[in-house]
Amino acid sequence: FIFNYLPMFGISYAFTEFTPFTKTPKFVGMDNFMILFESKSFWRAFGNTLQISFTNLVLGLICNLGLALLIDEMTSVKFRKLTQTVVYIPHFISWVVVASIFTMFLSPKNGIVNAVISLFGGDPIYFLASDKWWRPIFYIINRWKETGWGTIIFIAALAGVDQEQHEAARIDGANRLKRVRYITIPAISGTILVVFVLNLAKVLNLFDSVWVLQNPMVTGVSDVIGTYVYRLGITSADYGLSTAAGLFKSVVSIILVTIANKASKKIQGEGIL
Repeated sequence: FIFNYLPMFGISYAFTEFTPFTKTPKFVGMDNFMILFESKSFWRAFGNTLQISFTNLVLGLICNLGLALLIDEMTSVKFRKLTQTVVYIPHFISWVVVASIFTMFLSPKNGIVNAVISLFGGDPIYFLASDKWWRPIFYIINRWKETGWGTIIFIAALAGVDQEQHEAARIDGANRLKRVRYITIPAISGTILVVFVLNLAKVLNLFDSVWVLQNPMVTGVSDVIGTYVYRLGITSADYGLSTAAGLFKSVVSIILVTIANKASKKIQGEGIL
């Protein structure tokens, strides 16, 4: 209530001209939104947000499910627990620390990655300052940090799959891939859809992971709504315009979740909200 609902009263600032230099907010109606919609930098940030978020969402779903299936196939309980612990650990590391680690690894001067590239006769690459490489590196870092944690729900769902069906399929000669395709995936399809919609609700909430890896050289491909709002509200101190941008992002998020919920009703016959 304190951190999610009370701040919603600040939405009113989206319709005002409000800076630290104004005594009271001045009502301007939809002017802030008109300024945003006419701004190329806003639409660039919005486009980047959608592209980065949805790519990360799809990659996350595939990697989380894939890792959960691999862990579920492990027969040794001790090795399984060890694997789960190892892949969970990165989730608890601060994004600031993660960014520092990968900045050192990817450094064009003394980073281990560029050392290997140079060893094979290639030229050093400044990955985090390249428009071509920044997004792929961002996706890799995100998957390294969050894939292990994202498997928890899927592992729990896999524990409820009927093992008798697997045994019957094994007797009929079905290999592991076929059992996963025709038994496991259909059995947890509801969980997959729920996880997808829950992640879709926060798909546009990109900030810390982008902010710590961003630099002026790659603003064109890395600037997202979160960093755009931060610059408007904190750096430029234009509270009215930054609130309008944040409100627009929230409205788009609600629309995406509503669409996903309706799709769920068509696929499963019932929504999840």
